[in-house]
Amino acid sequence: MAAAPPVYRKVPRELAEHGDVRVDNYYWLRDDSRSDPAVLAHLRAENDYTAALMSDVKHIEDKIFSETRRRIKEDDTDAPLRRGQYYYYERTLNDKEYVKHCRRLVPTDGHITVYDVMPIGPDAPDEHIILDENVKAEGHAYYSIGAFKVSPSGKLVAYGEDTNGDETYTLYVIDVESGKYVGQPLKGVTSDIEWAGDDYLVYITMDSLHRPDKVCLHKLGSDQSNDRCLYHEKDDMFSLGLQASESKQYLFVRSESKNSSFIFHIDISKQNKQLLVLTPRLYGIDTTASHRGNHFYIKRRSEEFYNSELVACPLNNVAEATVLLPHRESVKIQDFQLFENHIAVYECENGLPKLTVYGLPAGGESVGQLQGGRVIDFVDPVYAVEPEESQFHSSIVRFRYSSLKTPPSVFDYDMDSGVSVLKKIDTVLGGFDASNYVSDRTWAAASDGTQIPISIIYRKDLVKLDGSDPMLLYGFGSYEVCIDPSFSGSIFSLVDQGFVYAIAHIRGGGEMGRKWYEDGKLLKKKNTFTDFIACAEHLIERKYSSKEKLGIHGKSAGGLLIGAVLNMRPDLFKAAIVEVPFVDALTTMLDPTIPLTTAEWEVFISSGDPRKEEYYYYMKSYSPVDNVKAQEYPHILITAGLNDPCVMYSEPAKFVAKLRELKTDDNLLLLKCELGAGHNSKFEKLREDAFTYAFILKALGLTHKA
Repeated sequence: MAAAPPVYRKVPRELAEHGDVRVDNYYWLRDDSRSDPAVLAHLRAENDYTAALMSDVKHIEDKIFSETRRRIKEDDTDAPLRRGQYYYYERTLNDKEYVKHCRRLVPTDGHITVYDVMPIGPDAPDEHIILDENVKAEGHAYYSIGAFKVSPSGKLVAYGEDTNGDETYTLYVIDVESGKYVGQPLKGVTSDIEWAGDDYLVYITMDSLHRPDKVCLHKLGSDQSNDRCLYHEKDDMFSLGLQASESKQYLFVRSESKNSSFIFHIDISKQNKQLLVLTPRLYGIDTTASHRGNHFYIKRRSEEFYNSELVACPLNNVAEATVLLPHRESVKIQDFQLFENHIAVYECENGLPKLTVYGLPAGGESVGQLQGGRVIDFVDPVYAVEPEESQFHSSIVRFRYSSLKTPPSVFDYDMDSGVSVLKKIDTVLGGFDASNYVSDRTWAAASDGTQIPISIIYRKDLVKLDGSDPMLLYGFGSYEVCIDPSFSGSIFSLVDQGFVYAIAHIRGGGEMGRKWYEDGKLLKKKNTFTDFIACAEHLIERKYSSKEKLGIHGKSAGGLLIGAVLNMRPDLFKAAIVEVPFVDALTTMLDPTIPLTTAEWEVFISSGDPRKEEYYYYMKSYSPVDNVKAQEYPHILITAGLNDPCVMYSEPAKFVAKLRELKTDDNLLLLKCELGAGHNSKFEKLREDAFTYAFILKALGLTHKA
């Protein structure tokens, strides 16, 4: 006899706003203490039901997990970074889930070049293991290092350790050579920590709603209770962040909301370390900063300059700004890295990353508009480029490159000569050959005519492109996040079985500039959903797949996307994976006691009171839990995390309850809830992917292919 799904009891609760009354029969599923026996029993029952219905493909899950793991070179070393007298690097070992943090002496005193290679072998300086995460993780169900910072002298390391999965860290300082602890640990910090000289640390703590709200100064050897609070951000729309300049002479504290940010700076060389204002607190103005010579360099976005401009101002007159790169409608400035004589600028144009390097005048000279930049060329039609830590006193910029078919690759680029050297490419075992695959980009027309880019990969000897091929389509479309078409080793478990894998770069993300984000939030949020539907229709029309072979996937805010499109066009998809989804959007946004809610008001509701009537009814029209109706839905897998700090487990649980109540089909509806601290090790993530892909194969009727 087939397992029966858990039955949800109904406990009506009226939620009234603007004269509108919603009845939530499943509000009882929310338990902030995560300890209610009835709720926990129900979640366990859902897990048992899911396990029972997936038992017939457990062997497929195991096979996918094994083959995915076999692709990974477990005994490996990342690209060493030369920093001062040492090369620093991370090393992984066979059958070990975590990394070792190591260093070796640099045998020469010469300048850093792109041809630098860390010596290994019997004649090389000995490897010194600074920290072995595998040892530290022993006895913990969950373990994560959130920060690993070497002191300026190279004698100490500060690292943040999370053993609960709530992204709250305990900060330890150790002596690099002996491994002994220095002073007492600092409790309840975020992963944002920086050295302020060799004797001081600056760190950030959070309030009860998990909002980073205080930045503190700690003197080594003193008690945390004596630490000085440098700034307390009392506005719950804002959160604090911390970073060091590439020159290592300044720290920058950034207070940001979803639409605005302002910056303080700390001169590390000063004995009395105090925050000074660098950029003012102005609504709609967003800034990031760094330092070189006698100037601060600032990326500044405003309503007028929505794709950002890059300016410089003297240290002694921050109000006097010189424009280095002006705002451009078609090019968005994403980031920049400063060097003693150069600047590397990361931009986005036509939906693709762009990296340009410029020479700069001597540090004490005035600066003007940047001219004569050298653009670094990339070969794939769609790809991802990200900055890596580089050394300020060098001409070498290090970046990470990958594409849907190119494994992650670290390059060193000489900004004087234009020479680029590959320092490391991740090895993919199991006979992987990039030439077997096609990566491409196509464009779908949205309902208003906007062209939406879609990144695609498939295996050319397996895919027919006649509408018969299975497809997994991924989407996110929130927070101005760019879902870059980067390499994912696990997806080849599907691609090597004839799947087409695609990413819809829909509005609400940042792939096509700031306006792309603006046109997918607030009262334009539905563009995110209709864009995704348009992408699915386009791919079907172009015969990449068909309705009967199309699966869709989204996570967190991407889960909101998938939940919304399932209600809007359930006929368009055969299966859906909805990971830790933000699906009870209206109820959550009306409750400021839920973590992260107030910070979201500028994104989902407005910049003020979230109970504004216009926004209430607009959100009600798409909030997934509020729009489940009596209709047929595709096969659905929904995941949740009991202790997830971003999306409460009750949201996906309520979505499942509402779907069970109203849907008119007999398709799979599964909830898989992680009841512990969550998964952080690489092998556990592979296991999650294997389960997800086994579900897709089962839902599409393709288990015979596995």
